Amino acid sequence: MKFPIEGSCQCGQLTYKLFEKPTMVLACHCTECQKLSTSPFSVTAIIASTAIEFKGELKEWSRSSDSGNKNNAKFCPTCGNRIYHYNPAEPETIKLKLKPVNLADAKIFKPSAHVWVCEKLNWYQIPEGVKVFEKQP
Repeated sequence: MKFPIEGSCQCGQLTYKLFEKPTMVLACHCTECQKLSTSPFSVTAIIASTAIEFKGELKEWSRSSDSGNKNNAKFCPTCGNRIYHYNPAEPETIKLKLKPVNLADAKIFKPSAHVWVCEKLNWYQIPEGVKVFEKQP
């Protein structure tokens, strides 16, 4: 895979360049991610905040997580696409909400673990060979 990888929100107002491979890619099955993605799970790439560059306007929304941590979300104010989440107590790491389209090789974004499977939809079958966590590891 050649870097940087470029991505954008649905309307294109917000663009980003990812300069290095994610440290981890997760499929999250919690009900909040099901709502966010309007699918059985969301795919999230854990990356260093210094490994990505954004251009365009972002708005922010925040909620508390089950752990008591803050979960801040950045999104495009025009189309509403969620771009990334972060914990203000850990600003060096962001959780990029992946929409891996138009990539010649998207396997870099294949989840290596599935989290919050205690809230997984019962009809979805997790692939063999990936780590599985009942909640957050």
